[in-house]
Amino acid sequence: MTTNWVCAVSVATVWTSPEAPREIDQFGLEHPVQLNKWIEKMRYEELLDLCDGNRVQTQLLYGEPVIVDSVEGDWAKVVCPWQASKKDERGYPGWVPVKQLAEVEQSTPQQFARVKVGRAQLWTTQKQPLLVLSFNTILRVSGVSEEFTVVQTPHGEALLATSDIELVTALDAFPKLDGEAIVKLALPFLDLPYFWGGMSSYGYDCSGFSYQMTKAAGYLIPRDASDQAVAGLEVNKEDQSEWQLGDLLFFANDEGTGSVRHVGIYSGNGQMIHSPSTGQSIEIRTLEGTKFVKELCAVRRFARVREGVTL
Repeated sequence: MTTNWVCAVSVATVWTSPEAPREIDQFGLEHPVQLNKWIEKMRYEELLDLCDGNRVQTQLLYGEPVIVDSVEGDWAKVVCPWQASKKDERGYPGWVPVKQLAEVEQSTPQQFARVKVGRAQLWTTQKQPLLVLSFNTILRVSGVSEEFTVVQTPHGEALLATSDIELVTALDAFPKLDGEAIVKLALPFLDLPYFWGGMSSYGYDCSGFSYQMTKAAGYLIPRDASDQAVAGLEVNKEDQSEWQLGDLLFFANDEGTGSVRHVGIYSGNGQMIHSPSTGQSIEIRTLEGTKFVKELCAVRRFARVREGVTL
């Protein structure tokens, strides 16, 4: 067996530094984390400050691996290897409270389970409620029955309803779906409030939303919009007839000539589904007649376009 560090709470926030959290962020630093209480407690200005104050980098889902570079007091300096970033060739860097991580022994699994519903109850083996897991949480599998699947977790073996998960034999073996499937995966999150740095079904930022919906369709893409905008297959941004459902649309400052500031998922008919900004919620937006027309800087495709073809 090998020993690895993993996220040990339902969702762990990765901070810019140990000094970044404020007093109001305490609910987001606990074990178990209390995401709903944390988000509900913040006013608009405090939510906005997560971005403008350069406080939050990204988030980890339960069981997601981390590389721990160092431990300084109550904090761990980490890299998130599943989240590619130009900030570190190993993955997305930042800081996480040590108590939200666990060092676990991991055997070679025969299967993995991916949470396919918005949120799923994780149960102890005695069928007592343990944690509520986000969409797209991935855990190793120990055994499967019609009603429950036994998964390996930082809390030991636990149970997930088999109806709440998708099973595969390896992390790179999740079915690679087409762009239409990406849109269908995104639709259940309509009206979910935006959350800066968000990577979970408790709240996504724009690139966290595109990352997780594309990942759920079988494609691991970079974490940030600026990195996503130069990955995948380039699509002609000038000719909307060439766009496919599930393509990612990127928007930049200075009418499309500056730095990438936003990403949405093309949902057809000149529309996109996206997580707009603090104070707003995931929505379907028609591009025509909005600032997005002039700000469009790139269209990228990650999903296959028809059966049997993977791009």
